[in-house]
Amino acid sequence: METDQSSGSSGNPDEVTVLLGGDVMLGRGVDQILPYPGEPVLREPHLRDARGYVRLAEHANGPIPRPVDWHWPWGEVLALLDEAAPDVRLINLETTITADGEFVEHKTVCYRMHPDNLPALTALRPNVCALANNHILDFGYQGLTDTVAALTAAGIQSVGAGADLPAARRPAVVSVQGKQRVLVGSVAVKSAGVPESWAAHYNRPGVWLIRDLSLRDVADEVAAEVLAHERDGDVAIVSVHWGSNWGHAIAPSEIAFAHWLIDAGIDVVHGHSSHHPRPIEIYRGKPILYGCGDVIDDYEGIGGHQSFRGDLRLVYLIQTDSVSGQLVSLRMIPLRVRRMRLERASQTDAEWLRKTVEHTSRRFGTRITARSDDLLEVVSFHGDIHRRMSRAG
Repeated sequence: METDQSSGSSGNPDEVTVLLGGDVMLGRGVDQILPYPGEPVLREPHLRDARGYVRLAEHANGPIPRPVDWHWPWGEVLALLDEAAPDVRLINLETTITADGEFVEHKTVCYRMHPDNLPALTALRPNVCALANNHILDFGYQGLTDTVAALTAAGIQSVGAGADLPAARRPAVVSVQGKQRVLVGSVAVKSAGVPESWAAHYNRPGVWLIRDLSLRDVADEVAAEVLAHERDGDVAIVSVHWGSNWGHAIAPSEIAFAHWLIDAGIDVVHGHSSHHPRPIEIYRGKPILYGCGDVIDDYEGIGGHQSFRGDLRLVYLIQTDSVSGQLVSLRMIPLRVRRMRLERASQTDAEWLRKTVEHTSRRFGTRITARSDDLLEVVSFHGDIHRRMSRAG
């Protein structure tokens, strides 16, 4: 499937800007504050009603109106993105879109949003949703089918999961300004809690599951699947759901796999699964986001892991030269969630994000600066890359 995207953020016709967001979870508690809340029943050991997550958030930061409008969860970020005008918007959708009540077996934490609440997702105007993750089959094959159907009806491409393995492997293709295109493939790794039984087969629905990151042939296969559809001037992205929810450490196998993807011709590696931003690397002039963190969720009032500041978020704006495939700029919008709504981070919180991501990325030689427009920007001190990125923006 190929869709057209006519808007652009750069005066240079060879440059493409992509918005990358991490996990977007509009189900469970978030679903309960939207106009058409689904059945709130849960199977979790500590909470049996999704409205409990709303009460936790309210206890932390104050009352939440009900119902909220479709734009509420995104808050201030929508106007910021309108100003940035990315050509393509890509997120990891970490909830099913279904009214199906069949919880998957052997899993206690399951996410779903009611299909009638889909406008809360389309408010962001995403072009592509990556679905290869550990929640897309929370409500079985029917939940996956319903999700893909809802996205398709809304004109949003889905990648990484589908009716069979060929469907899960098929990349999204988004045309930009009628010239360049952005290709997106999506894979999940077992380290992110994706069950082996969720793997798609040629005769079974599921996700595109990667079992072993230590094999270069696997990275080459993923890249080849995406690049089989490539034309001159295309920008190729692989979205990867991997690793633990908490922690800044990057496994050597993850680093190697990301490098192999870029060696094979991929331009951007879009990692996610962690609840907070993880390190950033610029490798051979191309960005690797090892973990974009959460964007939307209902975790606001949950205790634990306070040192990671899970209330702070980043969304990423990657500007790439489509001719060379090289990174031009990588900007980040610092955000904070309050009352299940995104707002601009304070200067103090933005500086905490800047220092934390820079510190955890130091092994890769990545530096981050605060801009006059309150965005953050990556600067990599690796020869020509640093000089080119310093001229951007």
